[in-house]
Amino acid sequence: MQSESTADLLRSWALEVGFDRAGIARLEPSSQRQAVLRWLDEGNHAAMAYMNRRTGLRVDPREIFPGARSAVCVALQYSPLSGERTVDGDLWPCVARYARGVDYHDLMKGRLDRLAERVRDVFPECSTRAYVDTGPVLERELATRAGLGAFGKNTMLLNEESGSWLLLGELFLSLELDPDVAIADLCGSCTQCLEACPTGALPEPYRLDANRCISYWTIEHRGAFPQEIRHQMGGWVFGCDLCQEACPWNGTAIEVHHPEMHLPSKRAELDLAGLLRIDRQQYIERFRGSPMKRAKQEGLQRNAAVAMGNSGNRRYVPALLEALQEGSELVRLHVAWALGQIGGDEARAGLEARQGAESESDVRREIEAALSQLENRDEHSAESG
Repeated sequence: MQSESTADLLRSWALEVGFDRAGIARLEPSSQRQAVLRWLDEGNHAAMAYMNRRTGLRVDPREIFPGARSAVCVALQYSPLSGERTVDGDLWPCVARYARGVDYHDLMKGRLDRLAERVRDVFPECSTRAYVDTGPVLERELATRAGLGAFGKNTMLLNEESGSWLLLGELFLSLELDPDVAIADLCGSCTQCLEACPTGALPEPYRLDANRCISYWTIEHRGAFPQEIRHQMGGWVFGCDLCQEACPWNGTAIEVHHPEMHLPSKRAELDLAGLLRIDRQQYIERFRGSPMKRAKQEGLQRNAAVAMGNSGNRRYVPALLEALQEGSELVRLHVAWALGQIGGDEARAGLEARQGAESESDVRREIEAALSQLENRDEHSAESG
């Protein structure tokens, strides 16, 4: 069987198992090696230390296994979805679209495994390995080599029909295959994604600074948010889609049918207050099979508290006061901050009542800071009046 016809066959198999796009990339050292190493040296990966490990493999995918020669690069489009209900309320519009349905890692890995099995049945001498965010590879560079799209200024893969609403995976092979042709630049002079980022996480085209990225802080960061980050998060609870929503290509993306990526009813009824109040067993049941588990229960509740504080809406005060009594130390710390942002007599009384009972010094300091802020606000209002 000729290399070209084999490549065509593998592409068709990838589409048959449920991917929206598939292409072939030849494995070779990254053309962006120096840029990648410089990006890491400058600390753009924030506290994601794993990104600075196994850099040799990251910049040369031939090292994935001995004899690796090619990759079938696949993409699953997750928005817009046919038959999807309008997402409303105060929680789900502030959850990245890819994270509303099932965990794409499990979904795509299962499909790649089926593809790998079919490849080995027909080519028993072929070694395979499937990746879905499971190894240090530059998946977007591979996807551009495979003709799936162009590298966008927001660092996402950009396709003329699907926009950047794409999840990527790879099946690495020991077969030597003819690669697809890379797609030319699709951004032109457009900089709308850079301008849409409220935190300046895209300081220049094609560079993401994770230290300023809402997705990094709401998903990857463990522990307390720095003061300067809290206001910048706005209402986002898990991830952020602002740079994608600003992209003109995404406004014309075709609709696809992937019901498993829809927001399920067992989670759709949750709002910010419900997320803050959820107990361990409810969390396990509702978020089973969800990619949002990456942030963990405590992280999601921390994020919900900050979103409430940024809203300034006093209807959240009762839920926040409950969490000030019952939440973890991390959650209580951010709840105290949120109550200070919202203000009002009920918030003040709750903070004062908790101040003497709070055993953790960090939370106590946050309560004191919130009360001080409320006092300063009252003094300013009196002077203005």
